[in-house]
Amino acid sequence: MEPAILIITLACGMLVSRVGLPPLIGYLVAGFVLFLFGIDESSLPLLEQLAELGVTLLLFAIGLKLDIKSLFKAEVWAGSSLHLMGSMIFFIPLLKLLGMLGLEQLTGLEFNQLALLAFALSFSSTIFAVKILEDKGDMQSLYGRVAIGILIMQDIFAVAFLTISKGDIPSVWAFGLLLLPLAKPLIYRAFDRVGHGELLVLFGLVMALVLGAWLFEVVGLKPDLGALIIGILLAGHPKSSELAKSLFYFKELFLVAFFLTVGLNGLPSFSDIGLATLLVVIVPIKMLLFLYLLTHFKLRSRTALMSSFSLGNYSEFGLIVAAVATSKGWLPSQWMVILAVALSISFLFAAPLNAASSRLYQKLQGRLIKLERHPLHPEDRPIPVGNPRFLILGMGRIGSGAYDELKANFDGEILGIEHKQDLADFHQSEGRNVVQGDASDTDFWEKLDRAPNLELVLLAMPHHIGNQFAVEQLKRLNYQGKLSAIVQYSDDAQSLRESGVHSIYNLYEAAGAGFVEHVVKDLLADSQTKEEDTSEVVEVKQQG
Repeated sequence: MEPAILIITLACGMLVSRVGLPPLIGYLVAGFVLFLFGIDESSLPLLEQLAELGVTLLLFAIGLKLDIKSLFKAEVWAGSSLHLMGSMIFFIPLLKLLGMLGLEQLTGLEFNQLALLAFALSFSSTIFAVKILEDKGDMQSLYGRVAIGILIMQDIFAVAFLTISKGDIPSVWAFGLLLLPLAKPLIYRAFDRVGHGELLVLFGLVMALVLGAWLFEVVGLKPDLGALIIGILLAGHPKSSELAKSLFYFKELFLVAFFLTVGLNGLPSFSDIGLATLLVVIVPIKMLLFLYLLTHFKLRSRTALMSSFSLGNYSEFGLIVAAVATSKGWLPSQWMVILAVALSISFLFAAPLNAASSRLYQKLQGRLIKLERHPLHPEDRPIPVGNPRFLILGMGRIGSGAYDELKANFDGEILGIEHKQDLADFHQSEGRNVVQGDASDTDFWEKLDRAPNLELVLLAMPHHIGNQFAVEQLKRLNYQGKLSAIVQYSDDAQSLRESGVHSIYNLYEAAGAGFVEHVVKDLLADSQTKEEDTSEVVEVKQQG
């Protein structure tokens, strides 16, 4: 039966992907299909173990990407906390009312059970939001960073619940884990030496599953908490992003097992589907609460709305919370199925809404602006650019080199844009006219002041999708000047030419030409030096 499990899972995932939805909905459907064939969770113990590994690696990956400083921003920690409390206050009486109206799944549930359900329903999907933001190229946008920060806070709330739900009193040896930061130099030294291949993957698995999950479980703490904390410990290393990418497919594959196990809990009845649909109808209230809170933290209405759309769904972490609650007997097992159906339906509506979010904002802009609080958030104010003739998007090595070359002849007429605040600060300290902003983000172009005398825009961002997006935005703003771009691949050059970029330079070809030019100069210099040395020897001999 194992081949059938893989084939059915693959087929369901592919079918769902074809309509532009996250494959995880297909995996849930595959679990229901397998249940129809008489397969349940108890007959596949390995699947349950893989599901646990998936959740552990998910927490480890979140830790690797966690910027602790971002969690201390009021709109993130206070926004997520207030939203959690507001959701609980809203959902508990609503669920109680639905039970009183005769919905059998809610009839007879006690307050603590209703609170658990409200807690699970308060979460938004990290997987869905990351996919939507990556597809739109908005991961580094302010609204994207706010949404991800809130999601990480929600994940931390979930991990806290999972830790408390373990129910066991931790060992006295658990206090020894406070010494883990002291081992950071040793761990980082090992991290430096594992290279970039399979050793890096193995190192990540050891960190997540041994130093994280196993060690924490030994001292009586929740393994998932250990994976998250070790991930946070490694987040400051230069290779943390590379490690997250190398473990990505392991995590995704094991999470397939988790979503399958949800479907294997049983098929939803018509009343279960009806209740799940009713829960999805309530999602806009979650979104409105996010919108209200984020505008009160002085974010622009557009930023608040776009973040709210990203968070307007139910979460896989809600399923994880429900899985723990049902395994402990705190909730009836049918709630796993109901929440799985609600999750799937919420994605069906959230995907097209996010795709149309910019158009919806344009229609609602007049009303939404009234929600804004002034002065606006420092990161959400208009970007002053002055009146430059040359604009450089991306101030890495190439962009800063181009800036310095232009500065020799056009000092005071150049502006650089860099999305990393620390790098923008560095350039400013070096005397370059650089402002912080992400040209691959729609927010940037919405906030950018106009420069009427702009003659040349140099696209020097490291990713082709960002350069392509910048070209589209410049066209939308009716920019009439010249466009130049740096590319890494020939097919990228072709697409930029078709978009209207006037001059394109291949990074590797230019580097090769520069390298040869440098070598030739050295050879000529050596040859000239030898000739001078020879002439000096001849002259000495003649004098002798």
